Amino acid sequence: MSSEFEQQLIDTRRQKKNDLLKQGIHPYPNGYVPAHTAQAVTLAHQDEPHEMRAKDNTKNYKLAGRVMFLRSFGKASFIKIQDATGQIQIYCKKDVLSECDFVAFSHVDMGDIVYIEGVPFRTKTGELTIEAHRFVMLTKSLRPLPDKWHGLSDHETRYRQRYVDLIVNEPVRHVFVKRSLMIREIRQFLDKLDFLEVETPMLQSIYGGAAARPFTTHHHTLDMGLFLRIAPELYLKRLIVGGFERVYEINRNFRNEGVSLQHNPEFTSLEFYMAYATDQDMMDICERMLQAVVQSVCGQLVIDYQGESIDFSKPFTRLSVCDAIVQYAPKKPDPQIFTDIECAKQFAQAHHVEVKNYDSHGKILMNLFESFAEKKLRQPTFLTDFPLDVSPLARKKDADPRFVDRFELYIVGREHANAFSELNDPDDQRERFTAQLADLHKGDEEAHQMDEDFVRALEYGMPPTGGFGLGIDRLAMLLCNTPSIRDVILFPLLRKENKEGSVP
Repeated sequence: MSSEFEQQLIDTRRQKKNDLLKQGIHPYPNGYVPAHTAQAVTLAHQDEPHEMRAKDNTKNYKLAGRVMFLRSFGKASFIKIQDATGQIQIYCKKDVLSECDFVAFSHVDMGDIVYIEGVPFRTKTGELTIEAHRFVMLTKSLRPLPDKWHGLSDHETRYRQRYVDLIVNEPVRHVFVKRSLMIREIRQFLDKLDFLEVETPMLQSIYGGAAARPFTTHHHTLDMGLFLRIAPELYLKRLIVGGFERVYEINRNFRNEGVSLQHNPEFTSLEFYMAYATDQDMMDICERMLQAVVQSVCGQLVIDYQGESIDFSKPFTRLSVCDAIVQYAPKKPDPQIFTDIECAKQFAQAHHVEVKNYDSHGKILMNLFESFAEKKLRQPTFLTDFPLDVSPLARKKDADPRFVDRFELYIVGREHANAFSELNDPDDQRERFTAQLADLHKGDEEAHQMDEDFVRALEYGMPPTGGFGLGIDRLAMLLCNTPSIRDVILFPLLRKENKEGSVP
């Protein structure tokens, strides 16, 4: 639709609004509350005969919704209105409506929000319809909805004008209903295990809990720099120190990084922490929780994702980082790459895997995993035994302190969750923060800062603890069968529009 033609339609609708005002009809009245929904009315009459007639029906319904279809025959018209539950057809006839109500109806356009009262009947084709004996214009829409045939198809416009996307694309509404049900099921699962839902700071003076670049801001009154949090982990573990033995938070994190099909700078995560638990306990809870969520939201444990069958019914595969490299590398590596950084560098370079000057041995191994194995992990798989130097908050493995008790959950070739047995030795934690600071000074923008208060909290004593983090948006992508993270975030971050409304 050209901008000039759209403006003509807007002008015509604004004129209709002014005409209503001149005739004493408020185009935005209040106080009309629907008592019924389209879905409830449809269900109430689903078993009734097709020859049901309005004049023989004593039932009276009060409905409200947006006009999504309009077909006029002069003194009689059919419209379809849409509420949160679906659509229903309305029949409006001049000799049934009052004069005032028919004037309001004669000014109706697609997209207007209306209130009707009427009785049900079925048309000759058997469609359930409400014959209106009351019609009220509740909201005069000034902008036309997208073209009926072409719809709102441009992805950028759909994300930018999500309000229109939700009006005209029913599958989009279903995605966000499903996402909400998913989060509700997660909460119910954790609540049954006696976890306490909490909230921790979004604005932090020291960011931490993940390897990421933060957003920065400034508090003028206190004259201090602050960061939007990259993860709630360190505050949730402070609560474990304080005696709350099972806590969780579902909330936003912010990372000043690129935008892609899998990444949005603002995203939602679940993190929970459980005293006296290990990474093995976290695996068990994760598997049971996801099976419960998938069954509840999708109605089955085998789901389709972009043409691929994903099976949650079986025990999740467990595979170490080193074994994944061996299994999926183009050429079987020399075992020395796992013990000698120079061998690891040579193997990486021989297979065109990037190695930066400040990359640690563990970082090189993770680069090898990401290059060779990550995309191959299609079915639910716990990747275990991470290198120590890429896991500054996890507990060392007793059997081999070069690695930690940590796992990540991979499905359809991407990470969905991260968990470990938490490090609770304050001296070890300080040493790892110090090592991270060295990486930060070498140019690693994702390295941790030193958090003296967190170390102090550990010095008071934190019990052995298992911690777990899950990306809510990525899980929603999986369960809603959508290829882009923007499809499951109501208002994803986009480039600014210029004055003409387009993206530069």
